[in-house]
Amino acid sequence: QVQLVESGGGLVQAGGSLRLSCAASGRTTSNNAVGWFRRAPGKDRDFVAAITGSGGATDYADSVKGRFTISRDNAKNTVSLQMNSLKPEDTAVYHCAARIGSLLATRAPQYDYWGQGTQVTVSS
Repeated sequence: QVQLVESGGGLVQAGGSLRLSCAASGRTTSNNAVGWFRRAPGKDRDFVAAITGSGGATDYADSVKGRFTISRDNAKNTVSLQMNSLKPEDTAVYHCAARIGSLLATRAPQYDYWGQGTQVTVSS
Protein backbone atom coordinates (compact mmCIF):
# COMPACT_ATOMS: atom_id res chain seq x y z
CA GLN A 1 0.00 0.00 0.00
CA VAL A 2 1.02 3.57 -0.70
CA GLN A 3 -0.29 6.54 1.23
CA LEU A 4 -0.36 10.00 -0.32
CA VAL A 5 -0.91 13.28 1.49
CA GLU A 6 -1.29 16.61 -0.27
CA SER A 7 -0.45 19.96 1.25
CA GLY A 8 0.04 23.55 0.21
CA GLY A 9 -3.47 24.51 -0.81
CA GLY A 10 -5.07 27.73 0.24
CA LEU A 11 -6.62 30.98 -0.85
CA VAL A 12 -4.78 33.18 -3.30
CA GLN A 13 -5.67 36.11 -5.51
CA ALA A 14 -5.74 35.78 -9.26
CA GLY A 15 -2.24 36.06 -10.65
CA GLY A 16 -0.70 34.62 -7.52
CA SER A 17 1.16 31.38 -6.94
CA LEU A 18 0.89 28.26 -4.83
CA ARG A 19 3.08 25.21 -4.51
CA LEU A 20 1.38 21.92 -3.78
CA SER A 21 3.25 18.95 -2.38
CA CYS A 22 2.40 15.28 -2.42
CA ALA A 23 4.17 13.22 0.21
CA ALA A 24 4.28 9.47 -0.26
CA SER A 25 4.76 6.81 2.38
CA GLY A 26 4.29 3.09 2.74
CA ARG A 27 5.42 0.70 0.07
CA THR A 28 6.31 3.42 -2.35
CA THR A 29 8.95 3.27 -5.01
CA SER A 30 10.73 5.90 -7.02
CA ASN A 31 9.46 4.10 -10.11
CA ASN A 32 5.87 5.18 -9.50
CA ALA A 33 4.52 7.67 -11.97
CA VAL A 34 2.52 10.41 -10.26
CA GLY A 35 -0.25 12.62 -11.52
CA TRP A 36 -2.22 15.60 -10.31
CA PHE A 37 -5.96 15.84 -10.88
CA ARG A 38 -8.49 18.44 -9.87
CA ARG A 39 -12.22 18.62 -9.37
CA ALA A 40 -14.05 21.92 -9.41
CA PRO A 41 -17.48 22.23 -7.78
CA GLY A 42 -20.09 20.58 -9.96
CA LYS A 43 -17.47 19.47 -12.49
CA ASP A 44 -15.80 16.24 -13.49
CA ARG A 45 -12.35 15.35 -12.28
CA ASP A 46 -9.76 16.62 -14.74
CA PHE A 47 -6.18 15.73 -15.43
CA VAL A 48 -3.68 18.45 -14.57
CA ALA A 49 -0.13 17.10 -14.83
CA ALA A 50 1.89 13.92 -14.59
CA ILE A 51 5.50 12.89 -14.20
CA THR A 52 7.29 9.63 -14.88
CA GLY A 53 8.91 7.58 -12.18
CA SER A 54 12.32 8.82 -13.21
CA GLY A 55 11.17 12.40 -13.51
CA GLY A 56 12.48 12.44 -17.04
CA ALA A 57 9.19 13.22 -18.75
CA THR A 58 6.12 15.26 -17.91
CA ASP A 59 2.72 15.97 -19.35
CA TYR A 60 0.29 18.82 -18.76
CA ALA A 61 -3.27 19.67 -19.52
CA ASP A 62 -3.54 22.39 -22.14
CA SER A 63 -5.26 24.65 -19.63
CA VAL A 64 -2.19 24.78 -17.36
CA LYS A 65 0.70 24.61 -19.81
CA GLY A 66 3.15 27.42 -19.23
CA ARG A 67 1.75 28.13 -15.78
CA PHE A 68 2.13 24.89 -13.81
CA THR A 69 5.25 22.80 -13.31
CA ILE A 70 5.36 19.30 -11.90
CA SER A 71 8.55 17.96 -10.35
CA ARG A 72 9.67 15.23 -8.02
CA ASP A 73 12.31 14.66 -5.40
CA ASN A 74 12.67 10.93 -5.06
CA ALA A 75 15.05 11.27 -2.14
CA LYS A 76 12.21 12.89 -0.18
CA ASN A 77 9.42 10.83 -1.74
CA THR A 78 7.61 13.96 -2.78
CA VAL A 79 6.06 15.34 -5.93
CA SER A 80 5.32 19.02 -6.24
CA LEU A 81 3.08 21.14 -8.41
CA GLN A 82 4.19 24.73 -8.77
CA MET A 83 1.22 26.82 -9.86
CA ASN A 84 1.84 30.30 -11.17
CA SER A 85 -0.42 32.93 -12.72
CA LEU A 86 -3.41 31.35 -11.04
CA LYS A 87 -6.87 32.02 -12.40
CA PRO A 88 -10.27 31.74 -10.74
CA GLU A 89 -11.01 28.76 -12.97
CA ASP A 90 -8.14 26.92 -11.26
CA THR A 91 -10.25 26.76 -8.11
CA ALA A 92 -10.70 23.09 -7.25
CA VAL A 93 -9.74 20.31 -4.93
CA TYR A 94 -6.39 19.01 -6.11
CA HIS A 95 -5.51 15.35 -5.69
CA CYS A 96 -2.25 13.59 -6.30
CA ALA A 97 -2.26 10.00 -7.45
CA ALA A 98 0.36 7.32 -7.95
CA ARG A 99 0.33 4.33 -10.21
CA ILE A 100 2.18 1.07 -10.00
CA GLY A 101 3.77 1.66 -13.38
CA SER A 102 6.42 4.19 -14.20
CA LEU A 103 5.03 5.59 -17.45
CA LEU A 104 2.92 8.69 -17.91
CA ALA A 105 -0.84 8.37 -17.57
CA THR A 106 -3.54 11.01 -17.93
CA ARG A 107 -6.69 9.13 -16.92
CA ALA A 108 -7.82 8.57 -13.37
CA PRO A 109 -8.49 4.82 -13.79
CA GLN A 110 -4.83 4.35 -14.63
CA TYR A 111 -3.83 5.30 -11.08
CA ASP A 112 -3.82 3.01 -8.09
CA TYR A 113 -3.37 5.25 -5.04
CA TRP A 114 -4.97 8.58 -4.24
CA GLY A 115 -4.57 11.32 -1.70
CA GLN A 116 -7.50 13.02 -0.01
CA GLY A 117 -6.93 16.32 -1.76
CA THR A 118 -6.15 19.90 -0.88
CA GLN A 119 -8.36 22.89 -1.61
CA VAL A 120 -7.12 25.63 -3.91
CA THR A 121 -9.24 28.75 -4.12
CA VAL A 122 -8.36 31.60 -6.46
CA SER A 123 -10.23 34.84 -5.96
CA SER A 124 -10.76 37.48 -8.61
